[in-house]
Amino acid sequence: MIVRPKVEAYAEEHSAPEPAWLTDLAEETRKLCDLPQMMVGPLEGRFLAMLVHMFRPQRVLEVGTFTGYSALCMAAELPPDGKLVTCEIDPAHAEIAQRHIAKSPWADRIELRTGPALEQIKSLEDSFDLVFIDADKTGYGRYYEAVLPILSERGVIAVDNVLQFGGVANPQDQKPDTVAMREFNEKVRDDPRVEQVMLTIREGVTLIRRA
Repeated sequence: MIVRPKVEAYAEEHSAPEPAWLTDLAEETRKLCDLPQMMVGPLEGRFLAMLVHMFRPQRVLEVGTFTGYSALCMAAELPPDGKLVTCEIDPAHAEIAQRHIAKSPWADRIELRTGPALEQIKSLEDSFDLVFIDADKTGYGRYYEAVLPILSERGVIAVDNVLQFGGVANPQDQKPDTVAMREFNEKVRDDPRVEQVMLTIREGVTLIRRA
């Protein structure tokens, strides 16, 4: 991650513990998935849950479900009449997520949509108070442009992986994901429509709101 491993571990140890039902999901993800590190993990999961608790959004949109860890973290803090729509392109990942969502206390708050996220976003009719983007990095610019028009007046977009293990600050790092994220970060920085703050949580999270 961005901070030293010992500091990361200390922060995790001094944050609210991972619920047992999330531990089960995490263990299955590590067992069945090729890239289990795509899961947000307990520290960022608690951060997302805290955002929802503070903002009290009625509608949350997630671009990139993976196996459902982040969706469940956020749904657990939604008000009883809140709704979370989450989009996943990989059927295998969606199947794991749906099983764990179905047996959670928050199944009625979560709608899992399978297929390309841009197509799913185009079909949405309501505005969203919180949007979490955590999908393919080369698509971030397109996701950002797609969700900005449906962001509510006081809504917030949270974008994951914006620091790419620090690679964005290293001009020698020309990996496709790093280049895409560097371009995305510059796009947001130069966008007069929004204000943003970049945080060094895990692999980097940027919070964006309307200017």
